[in-house]
Amino acid sequence: MSGLVVTGLTVTYHGRETVTAVDDVSLKVAKGEIVALLGPSGCGKSSLLAAIVGIIEPDAGTVTFDGDDVTATPLHRRGFGLVFQDGQLFPHLSVGGNIAYGIHSLPRDERERRVAELLHLVGLQGLADRAVTELSGGQRQRVALARSLAPRPRLLCLDEPLSSLDAELRIRLAEDLRGVLSASGTTALMVTHDPAEAVRVASRVLRMDQGRLL
Repeated sequence: MSGLVVTGLTVTYHGRETVTAVDDVSLKVAKGEIVALLGPSGCGKSSLLAAIVGIIEPDAGTVTFDGDDVTATPLHRRGFGLVFQDGQLFPHLSVGGNIAYGIHSLPRDERERRVAELLHLVGLQGLADRAVTELSGGQRQRVALARSLAPRPRLLCLDEPLSSLDAELRIRLAEDLRGVLSASGTTALMVTHDPAEAVRVASRVLRMDQGRLL
């Protein structure tokens, strides 16, 4: 199958007591599909996302994309993108500088065209030179999304990307997010605890609880 295939993934944390955060999870995300992992805090969805991206090493299982096993591949070589809850933008860089951060190796003209294309895609035309500290919360998340899309990731993972925003803005941006991901043909896996957000963004919703897919 083309796209993401996760097989038997298990993540265990060892502290005062051993906790299995992800318990033998298998899932598939087809190319161009947008899938949401829905569940309450502590259900293991963020740990699953982190293992897929390569932030943490699973205890068991495999992660493949287009048939390539990337389970042991370093994070920066998987070709996956990640959008965090708070965006984690670089405050010393402009909007354009943030978006261009991951494509600095491209020729200048090509890099500038890609930044302009993404600014248009996320609805921030004309703001390339704006300081990110001057943006609203919703605008900052749009910049974070554009930055993650700039290198054309094979898979984009989003960890509660809208949860820091107020309810009204979250609803509006959820619809915009789906539009951006669909327009760019991006394969995406999003973690959320909000059922309404999951339905607005994703083409398919998977429920997770106590480390397992239901």
